[in-house]
Amino acid sequence: MDDAPELTGRRIAAFMVMVVGMFMAILDIQIVSASLPDIQAGLGASPDEISWVQTAYLIAEVIMIPLSGFLSRVMSTRILFTAAAAGFTAASFMCATSGSISEMILWRGLQGFLGGGMIPSVFAAAFTIFPPSKRNVVSPIIGLIATLAPTVGPTVGGYLSHALSWHWLFLVNVIPGIAVAIGAWTLIDFDRPNWKLFNRFDWWGLAALAGFLGGLEYVLEEGPANDWLQDEAVAVLAVIMVVGAIVTFWRAFTREEPIVDLSAFGNTNFAVGSVFSFTMGIGLYGLTYLYPLYLASIRGYDSLMIGETVFISGLAMFVSAPLAGILASRLDLRVMLLIGFIGFATSTWMLTGLTAEWDFRELMLPQILRGLSLMLCMVPINNLALGTLPPEKMKGASGLYNLMRNLGGAVGLAVINTLLTDRRTLHYERLSEAVNWTNDEALRQLDMMARNLTARGLDGTTGALAQMAGRLRGQAAVMSFIDVFVLITVLFGGLALAALLMRAPPKDKAVAAH
Repeated sequence: MDDAPELTGRRIAAFMVMVVGMFMAILDIQIVSASLPDIQAGLGASPDEISWVQTAYLIAEVIMIPLSGFLSRVMSTRILFTAAAAGFTAASFMCATSGSISEMILWRGLQGFLGGGMIPSVFAAAFTIFPPSKRNVVSPIIGLIATLAPTVGPTVGGYLSHALSWHWLFLVNVIPGIAVAIGAWTLIDFDRPNWKLFNRFDWWGLAALAGFLGGLEYVLEEGPANDWLQDEAVAVLAVIMVVGAIVTFWRAFTREEPIVDLSAFGNTNFAVGSVFSFTMGIGLYGLTYLYPLYLASIRGYDSLMIGETVFISGLAMFVSAPLAGILASRLDLRVMLLIGFIGFATSTWMLTGLTAEWDFRELMLPQILRGLSLMLCMVPINNLALGTLPPEKMKGASGLYNLMRNLGGAVGLAVINTLLTDRRTLHYERLSEAVNWTNDEALRQLDMMARNLTARGLDGTTGALAQMAGRLRGQAAVMSFIDVFVLITVLFGGLALAALLMRAPPKDKAVAAH
């Protein structure tokens, strides 16, 4: 290998092909979220079954992401990425042709597993084939894709299912997927396979990793809606998760060639950067979930209206990506990260004034600030976390780094769902206590509602009580959203100062390709 990476036009083209593949893989996490009712109707699935269209993808993807580092060393980036892109495309086509929910869940799981093989490879390539002087160009690209894809997923999915049919959520991958697979096989030349490593493949480690991460993802997905360990399936998977975690870490620290190499955490920047990546997962996936949930449950928007409303965040990210690259070359990355975290915290603090009447106009500024702040965070986190690692650690570290972001999203969504449920109940009980027969304003409104209903020939007293209960439930729901926004504000505001703990990466030290 040369002491410095040789940056050729072919390698740049290969990297851009890989970026398209990563965009497809991350987009497909959220592309179905706004269209699950359409898929449910098309496949005749139950409400419990349809959630697995998303859960199966997430579980399979989160297992593959850390595994991809070892596989990339065995197979080479070229073979792994080509196989992942081709398999992802085939699985997408099979999802579109599924005739039952069981088939859909099977193909979605395979799609997620293969998609997970593409994501870390792009990060590893960005920090091995490009010299440090070029990272302020490539880091905004991968940062934009990692944040933009899940943000616009519901918008793209809502539009496709509304304008065409839910089948196109998956068919849209076929032509680009074929092109990515062909381009990856033709252009990628970053490294060579080392098939001898396959003889030391840790099958027990793989089983433990699958049990640990698969169990964790299941518990976090299903726990909030099923009273956590009170549900038998969640309790069983929690035990599998704990056992899998113990075996995974034991084998990672005792084997010469572990399936997951944790040694990158010995680098302070990578360890702190991974914590930031975890936190960004909470903010990225949490807000991507909360905005549509508020618009659907409180405002009554359909999938297309939700997509049109939340698209502003994606637009802000797209516009600010070049700005983030310019700032990264002129500002201390730690200061840039501090600004990004404070900006994100400010955007969620603005949402603490939420009411049941907020729509596009009121949500526009917080969304713009959120989009700008995400890009100001992602670029320095990428550069600080991965920019000081030696090339031989990059493949494994990239998988762990991306895993942390996904786990942050999973943990964040579990906490958010639990908080929304618990705080909604608490707020409803408190509001109900205030609405009693000694509250003159409550009695006045009840009387007014009763007279309106009686004038229409309805049971005024019963109807008025039902309407008041509905108002209280709506207000309690809005207050629970506010509680979550306060918590996210505190989280990002509190971690902003931690950015100063990191060391700036070298600006002139070339990193050898591996």
